[in-house]
Amino acid sequence: MQETKSLFERALTVGRPPTIRKLFPNSRALLISGKFVDRAMLARGQAIAMAANGRSSIIVRGALLAAQRANAAMILEIAKSEGGRSSYCAVNYWNLARIVDAACNELNITVPVVIHADHYGIKNAKDIAAAKTELPSMFEAGITSVALDASHLPDADNLLAALALAPYLPTWASLETEVGEIKGKEGLSTVEEALFLIRGLNAHGIFPDWIALNNGTSHGIEASDSGIQVELTASIHKALTPYKVSGAQHGTSGNSSERLRQIAQQTRTTKANVATALQMISWGVEVNDYGNAVLDAEGGLRKRIGAGVGEDLWAEMMAYTKEKGWKTGDTKKLNLPFENKILAQPAAIRERMTEAVATFVEKLLVDVFNARDTAAIALEQIVSCGSFDPGPKAERLEDPAEWTETALRARAAALTPDKGLGGNFDD
Repeated sequence: MQETKSLFERALTVGRPPTIRKLFPNSRALLISGKFVDRAMLARGQAIAMAANGRSSIIVRGALLAAQRANAAMILEIAKSEGGRSSYCAVNYWNLARIVDAACNELNITVPVVIHADHYGIKNAKDIAAAKTELPSMFEAGITSVALDASHLPDADNLLAALALAPYLPTWASLETEVGEIKGKEGLSTVEEALFLIRGLNAHGIFPDWIALNNGTSHGIEASDSGIQVELTASIHKALTPYKVSGAQHGTSGNSSERLRQIAQQTRTTKANVATALQMISWGVEVNDYGNAVLDAEGGLRKRIGAGVGEDLWAEMMAYTKEKGWKTGDTKKLNLPFENKILAQPAAIRERMTEAVATFVEKLLVDVFNARDTAAIALEQIVSCGSFDPGPKAERLEDPAEWTETALRARAAALTPDKGLGGNFDD
């Protein structure tokens, strides 16, 4: 225990990036680059860091408490649809770090935490132009990691968008890239397009920490049980081995604990996003082992009496849903209009909401993701590095001359163009 405390004190001195030190000069929250968390999971072996979507301050607190209990490194994230300029959550890209920092100091959290901007979507040239101002503003507000998601675009444009925006990211920040997220079940990611993206980035000296795939994922309330394709994921990760990129697993809701264990044990995945399940659990909605909401006979959410939000507030939330004409999958939009009403509830209700999230997250961290005690590994790596930036895992293997815009467009033209079924894959 004393050794861990000493490691934390030393890591706190050297591990916080400049933007974090400037924002929170007197803080004892260890907000760090995700590079260290990725490497801690790799060092542990067959371990995955949870990336909890902090759609509310209740979820943030529950996830942090669980991480502390499991002594696990934690990633708190928010996606562009959830917390961008046009969003449905009160938590956003510009206040997530402040919410996490305050909670860490209040709750005496001593595990390292990453502040991740997930699914920073790029769908056109206008988005690229806006990102050149918006991305720096997010890092100034405490973001320490980002997922550039131009996967909605053709493969060449996905790569070119990342190349255009890389100069606007701090070199110490962890980077996630994506391929194939827009695809539906009939258009999963392939080895060739994943290699195209990572090789093209490598040629230009960009070394992502994670790559997200469409490997059978869905986002939100799962409508089928097809789930994550473990063998496909493993084959893509194996092909990417020379480039030392880890996997980021999206859409874990709708997949059993056993399938998620297989992802940890059989692939190079070190990050897994959990969003919808945490929202439902905090509200008191019944969920199954798949993290999926249990629906009643009419297809509505089934809430447990005495759990989650107060019964009167829940009735108000459901009435609001009906008034808006929302389907069950749209209930995520309740986060923004009801955040303050949730926080205005009695302490006992807020605490039971937080504890429900903490219990669920701790079980995932320990029993499914094999992440117990990974905080200590990350602390050791920070102290050993003596810096907030461990540098890239990979080195340049590709010739830039073979990856000019003209050359990469020609390469992309030879890839399978089918993007499969469309869908809402933003969170």
